[in-house]
Amino acid sequence: MSEEHYRKLENMYASAPINQYFAPELRVAEGKATLSMAVRPDFFHAAGAIHGSVYFKALDDSAFFAANSLVTDVFVLTVSFTTYIVRPVSQGTLLATGSVVHRSRSLIVAESAIVDAEGRQVARGNGTFMPSRIALHEDIGYR
Repeated sequence: MSEEHYRKLENMYASAPINQYFAPELRVAEGKATLSMAVRPDFFHAAGAIHGSVYFKALDDSAFFAANSLVTDVFVLTVSFTTYIVRPVSQGTLLATGSVVHRSRSLIVAESAIVDAEGRQVARGNGTFMPSRIALHEDIGYR
């Protein structure tokens, strides 16, 4: 794999419209990805902690990009993802770390864990990913 591929994946991620809202930061390496995201009150559910969708996004994104770091020609797709939320968070920064745990020709399995600003694990998950027919190209922000 190459540093150029990893930087292009990071650029693609940063250019996605949804990330204008969440403002996460992503770093990709071979078989790994780390994502940091500041916790904001507009992420909260009625009980004053972040909504489960925020945990899912951080977990899926970090696992997804760990998987796509190993695929240099096409965009991978999330086939399934299981999320376990173990602790509420209402301040600080989330740090999600994803890593590939298995790869075959047609399927990649990756896991991810989130820690809060104090280093406590707050969520974890695992997913399966598969190569798509969508080429990694400038049209989708891969530049």
